[in-house]
Amino acid sequence: TEHFVSDSLVLRQFCRLYLKPVPDDSTLIRWAGLIGPQTLTEVNERVVALARSLKVTRGRKLRTDGTVVETNIRYPGDSHLLNDGVRVLSRLIGRAKQAVGESVRKGGDIFRDRTRSAKRLARQIGEAARRRGEAGETARHSAYQRLLKVAEASLGQARSVREGLASSADATAARIVHEVDRFVPLVEQVVRQTYRRVLLGEAVPAGEKVVSLFEPHTCIIRRGKADKPTEFGRKVWLDEVDGGIVSSYRVLAGNPPDAEQLGASLAQHRRLFGRAPDTLAGDRGVHSAENELLARQEGVKRVALPKPGAKSPERRDYERQGWFRRAQRFRAGVEGRISVLKRRGYLGRCRDHGEDGFGCWVGWGVITANLTTIARKVAA
Repeated sequence: TEHFVSDSLVLRQFCRLYLKPVPDDSTLIRWAGLIGPQTLTEVNERVVALARSLKVTRGRKLRTDGTVVETNIRYPGDSHLLNDGVRVLSRLIGRAKQAVGESVRKGGDIFRDRTRSAKRLARQIGEAARRRGEAGETARHSAYQRLLKVAEASLGQARSVREGLASSADATAARIVHEVDRFVPLVEQVVRQTYRRVLLGEAVPAGEKVVSLFEPHTCIIRRGKADKPTEFGRKVWLDEVDGGIVSSYRVLAGNPPDAEQLGASLAQHRRLFGRAPDTLAGDRGVHSAENELLARQEGVKRVALPKPGAKSPERRDYERQGWFRRAQRFRAGVEGRISVLKRRGYLGRCRDHGEDGFGCWVGWGVITANLTTIARKVAA
């Protein structure tokens, strides 16, 4: 044993788990890929049940809040997106050259690689953007027009290659067709939004934009944060109960108002604990008259949702009560919980791919944090 400990490489090679060989990294990653987001949601529910059985939590208090988990993309400039689109389509076209028929291979410049042209024009756009005045703006527009033509030409090549591969029974050809069908609509949308925004000067709504070809589920989220006015990722809603256990989480579509999330949080809490919480706490974004009425109808005894804006004397007296202030101090703890989840990497920038990968990233982060909390409290 001392010999193995002295040599870390040998230790990794001969390490045993219950006298069995430890699976290598690729095997563990493949196994983890078999677990989907819905399975992890159910696993977290089992973890919450474990926390109840160990008396870590009783579910008497509920605090709820949202945060943004970023996807692993670079800043989505139009020139970068067009450059990425040309590069990806050119790579697919190059892979398809051996799989298409001889008649297609003789079809002019169908296999021309336009990556260098797109990269050069994207660089020119960046240089023109740093120049002030009308000359810089004119140069930028001219470079964008040429880059759009390059992207449209690449799209035409990809469509022609797609037609040539459609009748092939080869497995490689089928994979290329699948990738072309995946990327062509995204690049077409990037071309449309660039034309509207840059050349026509339109303000394209966030819901109509593509901000990444590789993580197209990424949303543009503005929450009024001074340090991060715009975030690129997905909004995640967290429900935390007493004991520091995140009882449930949800990956939201787009950037919906916080007030719309309370009903689902209360329903999930009742399903997990069999009763409504005695105390419910949220921030001003969760407040609405409908939410307060819903919480009381669900059986919540103390509803601490501060009202934004001007308040009547009766409302001020209501929010100055001791129980309300204690509930708000309890609510502040969810901000610390979110900070810990992000600083420790549990809910840091997502490094998994795709929407399912994002859901798994969030699920594993919440489960790991909950198990850490349970272990710390039981050990204490």
